[in-house]
Amino acid sequence: MRYLVSCLLLLFVCVTPLQAKTLLVVGDSLSAAYGMPQSDGWVSLLEQELKQRDSHRRVINASISGETSSGGLSRLPRLLQDYRPDLVLLELGANDGLRGTPLSILEQNLRQMIELSQAADAQVLLIGIRLPPNYGPQYTERFYQIYPQLAEEFGLPLVPFLLESVATDLRLMQRDGLHPNRDAQPILLQTVWKQLGPLLEKEGF
Repeated sequence: MRYLVSCLLLLFVCVTPLQAKTLLVVGDSLSAAYGMPQSDGWVSLLEQELKQRDSHRRVINASISGETSSGGLSRLPRLLQDYRPDLVLLELGANDGLRGTPLSILEQNLRQMIELSQAADAQVLLIGIRLPPNYGPQYTERFYQIYPQLAEEFGLPLVPFLLESVATDLRLMQRDGLHPNRDAQPILLQTVWKQLGPLLEKEGF
């Protein structure tokens, strides 16, 4: 009888599917596929890529166009509770900068989001952004430095600038000059993947 029970338990373990690893993207219009079908955005392309590589991963895109760091911070506890992510891709700050939000507030909000994610046993990949130069060199440089400073403080992998390879190419930007177009989305994915790919492999996601 004991032998039979052991065999049944072994069979159950063998046929039970691996628990899916969850990646949660918390961002703004740059991750919400602004100006195009959501299926064309870099987050959806990421989901497709992961499905081709490994079916035991899922991507939740909780990005909202116009989102600020304050809005993301207010939503994050519920997102962590609902989805219990293994990895949080944090892409916020652009709208704070465009609105001239005090940088101390942006830094505080991002720090709290990192701490909340880590307290929920989620890894964090921080995705940085740069502001257009017309906001002044002092503000834009201090803004940009928030991301590497937080990454160093918390030991996080960092994508320094999401739009690094597309921001200055008008062929890859929408008419507003702020949002990448459909052709730019695979390039955004490549930019994120430089940090995300090694992280997934290292942490066994």
